[in-house]
Amino acid sequence: MEAVAIDPHAALMELVVGTGLQVVQQLLEEDRAAICGTRYRHDEARVASRGGTTSSSVVLGGRRVVVRRPRVRGRAGEIALPTWQALTRTDPLTRRAVQAAVVGVATRQYASLLEPIGGVPTRGTSKSAVSRRFIAATAAQVERWRTRPLTDVDLTVLFLDGGRLGRECLVLALGIDATGHKHVLGVWHGSTENATVCQALLSNLRDRGVRTDRSLLVVLDGSKALAKAVTQTFGEGAWIQRCQVHKLRNVLDYVAKGQQAGVRQRFQQAVRADAAAPARRQLEALARQLEARYPAAAASVREGLDDLVTVLDLPVGALLRRALVNTNTIESAIGRVRHVHRNVTRWRGASMVLRWAVAGLTDAARGFKRIKGATDMRALVNALRARDRELGLGNTSCAA
Repeated sequence: MEAVAIDPHAALMELVVGTGLQVVQQLLEEDRAAICGTRYRHDEARVASRGGTTSSSVVLGGRRVVVRRPRVRGRAGEIALPTWQALTRTDPLTRRAVQAAVVGVATRQYASLLEPIGGVPTRGTSKSAVSRRFIAATAAQVERWRTRPLTDVDLTVLFLDGGRLGRECLVLALGIDATGHKHVLGVWHGSTENATVCQALLSNLRDRGVRTDRSLLVVLDGSKALAKAVTQTFGEGAWIQRCQVHKLRNVLDYVAKGQQAGVRQRFQQAVRADAAAPARRQLEALARQLEARYPAAAASVREGLDDLVTVLDLPVGALLRRALVNTNTIESAIGRVRHVHRNVTRWRGASMVLRWAVAGLTDAARGFKRIKGATDMRALVNALRARDRELGLGNTSCAA
């Protein structure tokens, strides 16, 4: 006789699933007996009767497994069984579908990732079913993000930056609280990173509880639209720090490649000064050097120069200072969004872009750590409250 090959793993899985479904059926029958009484026994106080069974499904291992559900009928209609309500109260299928999409699994490949469970009938693993669950879950996430209150976030630093998904421009707001923890505050979309889009995002943050009556360190890229929206929303409370990485990139765009290394070295030496005053002097000297041959580069250095060195005068350590002079903190979150949607080949409107962005940001937020140099956040908070007293803004009490 020829030996018959048996897969012990598949056999064990089939045994476990079969046993589990038998337990489910037993629990459902016990529920029905508790409501209808003992089978074939006369009971004048009976308020419900058995109604046979119907084909239904329970969630198991990322798909729906078909079972025969006992039915109970009362005078007012069908009565739900407590065990069945518990089994169907939550929907882990939706969570599983979102997790699969975030790690790059195509909807058509979803079923191939699930453990085989033998000859038990299943459903809910088709491409369209997985896609519907992902769309529903991410649409709900977008709505929660737009409406969740932010009054409990003691916002100290606000990072703002833009990025593109498909043809849509996204503006992302990420906050740092007084203890150094990161919070994705919101994301807005538009055709371009214009003042209207930026103002819509900041107005949404204000309406959800972000305080605009006291000083806040705002770190943003070189976008004039962002700077304008920040000033309109926070007024004098906005203590703006322009991203030094974006500024250097803009300056080098106007310089010949053979000269870029020297310009980069002088720029970086300037912004690494111990205080804002010497940094300004070195940047002015760089602008004068560039003016004759590269006037556009010189103008770029001078544009918003004071905002480039805001953090240098803050009483914080070098580690926190390096984290606050650029938008790298928010760029890493945007990078996660780009990684999540890498398998998307066709964008079908702004709502799809926003849903994928929120899915990626939600995934990124799970891995957030405190900002580098978080031990100096107390000194930063004290500096902001001192600025409040100087300008007469908001609650001017100093943090202990």
